[in-house]
Amino acid sequence: MISPTITAATRAQQDPVIGVITLAFSTDPVVRWLYADPGQYLAYGPALMDAYGGGALDHGSAHCIDGYLGAALWFPPAAHPDYDAFDALLERTVSKAQQSLLNEAFEQMGRYHPTEPHWYLPLIGIDPSRQNQGLGSLLMQHAHDIFDRNNALAYLESSNERNIPFYQRHGYELLGTIRVGNCPPISPMLRKPRPNSAH
Repeated sequence: MISPTITAATRAQQDPVIGVITLAFSTDPVVRWLYADPGQYLAYGPALMDAYGGGALDHGSAHCIDGYLGAALWFPPAAHPDYDAFDALLERTVSKAQQSLLNEAFEQMGRYHPTEPHWYLPLIGIDPSRQNQGLGSLLMQHAHDIFDRNNALAYLESSNERNIPFYQRHGYELLGTIRVGNCPPISPMLRKPRPNSAH
């Protein structure tokens, strides 16, 4: 079997990259709590994903597997989501109650973010038609090999409790669980580098 290829995408590939992430997050508890209506999710999901993770396309750290079967959008140290665009979109498209709960959740998330330089994974997703084939693990391994060589920390927040064991298998430790109102739980997770495991 030919092993899948992982390439870095740029802004030129924004549509397919954001498209596969939007497909992958169609069953995400937090995102679908925001946009329970399918039409709304399809209308606003891509803009939400772009505001939250699209910046990786500008840093050469958006990793895609076998074309666009899946993508991991990583932010290098000191880079972060476009919170202005994110907030503006939510203000326009979700209820005030949801906005305030999400703001509270984000405030708590901020307390878990490492203070030292780290790579941040806002979004990773595989096309639902190709999930459970190991593609997500290959995307993770690809990034971790780089981080381990550079002795770099990696951090993420899981918005789906079902994915926590997947991240733990890849070396992430659960730092806590954020529960705010009826917003589904969000789980901050940290991975320390494993310099000896780089291959």
